[in-house]
Amino acid sequence: MIWTIAALYRFVPVPDPAGLREALLDLCTREAICGTILVAPEGINGTIAGERAGVDAILDRLDRDFGIRRGEVKFSEAAEQPFARLRIRVRPEIITMRAPEADPTRQVGTYVEPEDWNALISDPETLVLDTRNVYETRVGTFDHAVDPRIESFTEFKDFAERQLDPERHRRIAMFCTGGVRCEKASSYLLAHGFEDVRHLKGGILKYLEVVPADESLWQGDCYVFDNRTAVGSAVQPADWQSCFGCGSPLSPDDRADPRYEDGVSCPHCAPDLTDARRNRLRMRHAQIMGVDKFSRDG
Repeated sequence: MIWTIAALYRFVPVPDPAGLREALLDLCTREAICGTILVAPEGINGTIAGERAGVDAILDRLDRDFGIRRGEVKFSEAAEQPFARLRIRVRPEIITMRAPEADPTRQVGTYVEPEDWNALISDPETLVLDTRNVYETRVGTFDHAVDPRIESFTEFKDFAERQLDPERHRRIAMFCTGGVRCEKASSYLLAHGFEDVRHLKGGILKYLEVVPADESLWQGDCYVFDNRTAVGSAVQPADWQSCFGCGSPLSPDDRADPRYEDGVSCPHCAPDLTDARRNRLRMRHAQIMGVDKFSRDG
């Protein structure tokens, strides 16, 4: 089976998040969909996967009720199941920032189509800003982009307060994986006096989908929040894996490091791993491998 993967979001008022969760849970279960969907009063954000007909059924519902258009969805495919299960959760925000003044339903930066992005970020007057977490930026980014070195999106406010200035940074171009973080970040900056704030429409995923590899200014691969770990040009799976111990994305070089132990540790977490924790991870990995072998042999 080829899995169709759809990454989607929209900032739109959701009057009854709990009711929408139950409706989506029922529909996704009937259509054998896996993935993660977050529902909040401010909108919907998620990535789902399944057979194409099932994914289309979910998208039809979201388009009809909340205006999430097919052109706004980022599609890709995988040969293996990208999510272990289905999770639909109600949250206060679809991307946590804890800044009430950041409201994309009231004001948001200027959307930049992927085809126009290269010209914008090649202009020396443009400050190019990556709004993702540091473990994501290690996998890839745009050349000359500023990396805020944040561990979670809630830290973006502190970075902006310390490092950004409306008088010095007259034009800012932001990007993130699918668009949701930089859309909210653009609203935050506009609320704090910045005037020319732009962001990549559809995020990195849409850029990789539509911009040919020989024209792309993207460097490396793009971290994704599913079992593929990362994708490259044309949104094809890249050669990255996630550390079972700490979740860090691991390149081939990381996996060749002597501190890497499959299912246990990697160069990023091995120095801080206690013997007790290491032994627990080894036991868990052995149990998982035993179950996998039983499934294959049985």
